[in-house]
Amino acid sequence: MHIPQHLNCARFPCQDVNQDGYVIADINLDPQLISMLMISEGAPPIRGDYYYSGGEAAYESTTIQAFRDAGVELDSFDALLEMGIYLTSAVKCSKTVYGIKAGTIKECSLILEKEIGLFPNIKVIMLMGDVAIKAINYIAKRTGCNRVIPAGSTYKIRSGKYSFGDLRLFPSYLQVGPSYGIEKSKRRMIAEDIKAAWSILG
Repeated sequence: MHIPQHLNCARFPCQDVNQDGYVIADINLDPQLISMLMISEGAPPIRGDYYYSGGEAAYESTTIQAFRDAGVELDSFDALLEMGIYLTSAVKCSKTVYGIKAGTIKECSLILEKEIGLFPNIKVIMLMGDVAIKAINYIAKRTGCNRVIPAGSTYKIRSGKYSFGDLRLFPSYLQVGPSYGIEKSKRRMIAEDIKAAWSILG
């Protein structure tokens, strides 16, 4: 399956993002083999820093480090896909201001919902940051559920047990971008959350 053939934004209605920064993971994969999704905030300002861009992509390098911090042995970013872990962003365009508006997250959650639906065998979704948490709550509400991740600081909610249907959800901190690695306590908590999610996959 070629991911971009199944996902698109037809209208580009959002005003607080850079539409030229719109990106979907340009990869082919077997959706049956994916058991875990990791969802971060939005696309990076530089397209070449996005997941599956290769080379020295910033999103790839910090994600590799986060998994290594959690004790997961891997020698490349591609190894994550081989392990059944797929990475994406909740918002598909790069942002133009510090915060992303609720309306933009809600709009892009329509694409994210389709993206999640491409993978019939996922067991775990990691929500890396507030934008990913809000996006999954919008998806849940459209299916008639209450919010699946409660309001509150990540520090307080990350230790809870959350589910969406048969999926286990893990709210955590953002593992990409310039802030990763600066706050050592957050980096440690990200590693703990990855380890907990990884344990469910056996």
